[in-house]
Amino acid sequence: MSAQDNSTEIETSISAAIAASADLATLEDVRVSALGKKGSISALLKTLGGMSNEERQEKGPAFNQLRDRITEQIAARKAVLESQALSAQLASEQQDMSLPVEADPLLSGRIHPVSQVMDEISAIFADMGFDVAEGPDIEDDFHNFTALNIPEVHPARQMHDTFYFHPNDEGERLLLRTHTSPVQIRTMQAGQDGAGPPFRFIAPGRTYRCDSDQTHTPMFHQVEGLVVDKTTHMGHLKWTLQAFLAAFFEVDNIAIRLRPSYFPFTEPSMEIDMQCRRDGNQLIVGEGDDWMEIGGSGMVHPKVLAHVGIDADDYQGFAFGMGIDRLAMLKYGMPDLRAFFDADLRWLKHYGFVPFDVPGLSGGLSNKALAGK
Repeated sequence: MSAQDNSTEIETSISAAIAASADLATLEDVRVSALGKKGSISALLKTLGGMSNEERQEKGPAFNQLRDRITEQIAARKAVLESQALSAQLASEQQDMSLPVEADPLLSGRIHPVSQVMDEISAIFADMGFDVAEGPDIEDDFHNFTALNIPEVHPARQMHDTFYFHPNDEGERLLLRTHTSPVQIRTMQAGQDGAGPPFRFIAPGRTYRCDSDQTHTPMFHQVEGLVVDKTTHMGHLKWTLQAFLAAFFEVDNIAIRLRPSYFPFTEPSMEIDMQCRRDGNQLIVGEGDDWMEIGGSGMVHPKVLAHVGIDADDYQGFAFGMGIDRLAMLKYGMPDLRAFFDADLRWLKHYGFVPFDVPGLSGGLSNKALAGK
């Protein structure tokens, strides 16, 4: 039998084996037996070395074409088997989306509304170029009162308003911070060791006061903001507050008014009122003729800047503060602040948020589904 006749039989046999391959592993075995180092077509190509020039010129192209045809057949069969394997995998992994979701800790767990609102506030101010600063819950008299220009006789320093610890060996009484303003002092002091002003940051966190009723608890949450530079003014303060409230309550525009007030650490000082209207038990923000107090603000008092080593002749700034718990109550319709701290799982399942739904300005702050809604 001639080499050409042998190659025809080899091609017929290999082609049949390729067509009969039911899976990728079998097809790979066929490829190795045909085109591997010891394969039948490789052996056929090796016979070219023992042929005359005339035979080599005739058989060489024929054997190479045979190798190419087998390679194409294997590739075509492989594509078919891969498509079949993918279809089988998809069919085996198919799920009936109409079936009820099985209980899972990752799905049944809920983010507390206070944590959710803290994340919302941080997302808004981060987009406005603010950093987030933190400080200790246990403070000393200087950072909590003196550095903030709070006089010795101020009621906030008294036992009926502040949680004090017993005096230490040096006679100093530490206390639970009554606001997050000490974070402003500590952050500015730390900044003076570096590049110094300008400063632009918010300070969210827990605060503590001797108070408890439907709208007050001994431990609550505040967010305060501070901007200090050479050119900032009250117009910047008003724009910042308007931009924040519009983003937080997810309305196009919101009017605010600044009413004269008094805070030891700002001068002038203003209460912040936001535009709203009431429709029965519902509060609608951003429209109407009514006003609701939402926080306090003002231009940073020169004595506060002096306490942290900043020259008030060169720098000025503004500060503001709001209750995080109250913001959560207003936005999500919670009538009683005390329920925030009752550890009632039913309440948390109703008002809580899915852990994977992280608030952001691009995707929306609260278009994340409330549990139980």
